[in-house]
Amino acid sequence: MQIGKEIRLDRILNRQTNKTVIVPMDHGVTVGPIKGLINMKTIINKVATGGANAIVIHKGIVRAGHRGGGKDVGLIIHLSGSTTLTTNPNAKTLICSVEEAIKTGADAVSIHVNIGDDMERDMLRDLGAAAVHAGRA
Repeated sequence: MQIGKEIRLDRILNRQTNKTVIVPMDHGVTVGPIKGLINMKTIINKVATGGANAIVIHKGIVRAGHRGGGKDVGLIIHLSGSTTLTTNPNAKTLICSVEEAIKTGADAVSIHVNIGDDMERDMLRDLGAAAVHAGRA
């Protein structure tokens, strides 16, 4: 295993149990501001202190949520998004690349694919491309 990959996995997995608790906090892109997810530094600190191993956020929240202290928590950058304002909110579009996520400090990436959606083909193509790039990181 590449040492970089091993280091990143160590940040999102419990080393004793090899299990993880991941808290998704990427809903703001889809539905807009959510009560309780406004001050990201405070809420990420609470999630980390509560025992989460990692969080899932979009790239735009990284700077707003970077605490510069407190308990460490792994960072998973969500690569795709859509909004509830469109006629097809299930059609996810890539809004971040694997390379950009890594440059932003990500330990891992996630991507959303809605199987059965009219745009499934495009989302699966995006998943495949992201997987190729993630395998090189």
